[in-house]
Amino acid sequence: MITLKNLVLRRGTKVLLDGASCTINPGEKVGLVGRNGAGKSSLFGLLNHTLHEDKGDFYVPAQWRMAQVAQDMPETDMPATQFVIEGDVTLLAAQTEVAAAEDSGDGERMANAYMALHDAGAHDAPARAQALILGLGFRTDELEHPVNSFSGGWRMRLQLARALMCPSDLLLLDEPTNHLDLDALVWLEAWLKRYEGTMLVISHDREFLDAVTDVTIHIERAQLTRYGGNYSRFEDMRAEQMALQATAYSKQQDKMAHLQKFIDRFKAKASKAKQAQSRVKALERMEKIGPVLADAEFTFEFSEPQNLPNPMLAMQDVSFGYPPAVEGGEPTLIVRNVSKSVLAGQRIGILGANGQGKSTVVKTIARDLQALAGTITEGKGLNIGYFAQQELDVLRPADTPLEHMIRLVRECTAEGRLSGQATREQDLRGFLGSFNFTGDQVKQAVGSMSGGEKARLVLCMIVWQRPNLLLLDEPTNHLDLATREALSMALNEFEGTVMLVSHDRALLRAVCDEFWLVSRGGIEPFDGDLDDYQRYLLDMAKQSREAQRQEQRDQQRSSASAAAPSPAPRAHDKAAVVAAAPAQVSQAVELQSLTSRSPEQRRQDALRRQQVAEKTRPLKKELEQTEKRMALLALEKTKLETALSQPLNSSDIADSGRRLKTVNDENDTLEARWLELTEAIEAASA
Repeated sequence: MITLKNLVLRRGTKVLLDGASCTINPGEKVGLVGRNGAGKSSLFGLLNHTLHEDKGDFYVPAQWRMAQVAQDMPETDMPATQFVIEGDVTLLAAQTEVAAAEDSGDGERMANAYMALHDAGAHDAPARAQALILGLGFRTDELEHPVNSFSGGWRMRLQLARALMCPSDLLLLDEPTNHLDLDALVWLEAWLKRYEGTMLVISHDREFLDAVTDVTIHIERAQLTRYGGNYSRFEDMRAEQMALQATAYSKQQDKMAHLQKFIDRFKAKASKAKQAQSRVKALERMEKIGPVLADAEFTFEFSEPQNLPNPMLAMQDVSFGYPPAVEGGEPTLIVRNVSKSVLAGQRIGILGANGQGKSTVVKTIARDLQALAGTITEGKGLNIGYFAQQELDVLRPADTPLEHMIRLVRECTAEGRLSGQATREQDLRGFLGSFNFTGDQVKQAVGSMSGGEKARLVLCMIVWQRPNLLLLDEPTNHLDLATREALSMALNEFEGTVMLVSHDRALLRAVCDEFWLVSRGGIEPFDGDLDDYQRYLLDMAKQSREAQRQEQRDQQRSSASAAAPSPAPRAHDKAAVVAAAPAQVSQAVELQSLTSRSPEQRRQDALRRQQVAEKTRPLKKELEQTEKRMALLALEKTKLETALSQPLNSSDIADSGRRLKTVNDENDTLEARWLELTEAIEAASA
């Protein structure tokens, strides 16, 4: 188990943990929660030994294997599948040992190396890696793409797949859902539920925490408090605890006031001095109950829109996508032929698997992209507030929050978009203060701020503009739980229209009352709730896996038929002959054609066929021998692999391992020769 006892942990001058104690048992799935800056990531640093405790005792079993998601952006041309496979450090070590053992010629060492390689799962490593990659939202045609060909968010998904690939007893996940959309998130939840080791996860997604954790550890005021249960259970228990503490504190204050009143009244009287003194001692001995000091809640609200056009906008036969990459090229069409209206007051959640076009639709409505076809008619006075996935990248790192607001005022004034907002610098400071940018923070460079602070600044700028249509594309990626709750409350009070793309199911449930499904190049209403959508995603994932398995089986059958001749169909089964032997059908058609030719033509055709037969006869003979040899090698390979999976002595394992390598090498050579022979026969026949 993991134990922390009277632990003190500092970062610079800040004390993150002060005399904290906690225990985590093997196999527990723990959610680590607390305000931003409370020390969650620093505790991870302690667990992975990049940080060290300042005082106290800290213990993690030395034999535990640990896996975590690397936070750096991978820069490599390695294919995606190989990149994820190399996350399995046990397999890499086994492969290295096999190579070293073969070079040494030591039979016993080779036997142990082959056994370790087998135990590490070398035979199915590519399949395991690709299952992780596909589960996290990649397409099958991207499995061998270079890592550098993907955008930053997709590369971080590969880092997550790489961590999941690594066999581990302790898994550390710091905000694993930030770069995932809802379909990949549902898959990840299902995978983590099957994980058998000990897991600690930091996340601001309450439904994700509820789904994958059974213990919650809360970091507050430099202490660790353990709660049995998921995040929702933690909230209930903490509320009960705070209520009990408030009641106990109130009772104790009443008792202390009563004692003090007695002391003040009788301390000067000789007859009561002894009783007064005993009450003084009782007051001194009393263990003081602290008042309930709840964290100050962050709230904000949207101002009432100046007007509410209805409909907000109307789409007629609109196609969404991207313009040609080069002049004269073809545009990339993603969603087509959409005819819909967006009405005042609607709360629309936009659902859809990765790559189906959710963000493309939102960008087009937000005027960041042009529609490829059709018309979008905007209501008079439409004022869009748009939070894009990459909105944080649009902020200027060197500028302060106040400078961002001043520039926004100038832009809105120049474009005639002011709607009664106060524009003086002092008013802007006050508005920033309502979003927790107080004091010197208004003059702090944005580049030095956390992701959550940047997201709050973007929200502040959107709210100030008094929009009547909100387009929100993954607005919660960098928000903590308190700010997500504040956003949810503000959206529920908002009088305009909301269109929301998010993997935060709690936000979708709280805000949206209807859903659009972007799928297969179109947009349709989704008649159901988020639970129905989760079942839909799991069914789609199951169908995709079955299709991939069927494709693999087809490929294996194709390889087997190439390695050994297929049995001839029965003569009376005409359908089987036509389906399985197109060559025979072709020859029959050719024979029918020949009967209509002249005797001279038939003689020349016969001469040509004889020449082709003489030319291809030795090739076909060698091909037949090659196929027979490949079939024998396939049988021997199966026997050797079966033998290696059974208990053997070291010399037998070494002999079998060497023979298996020889068989694989010979089979590779024969396959290459088989391809050369078939191509030569086809060329000669042509």
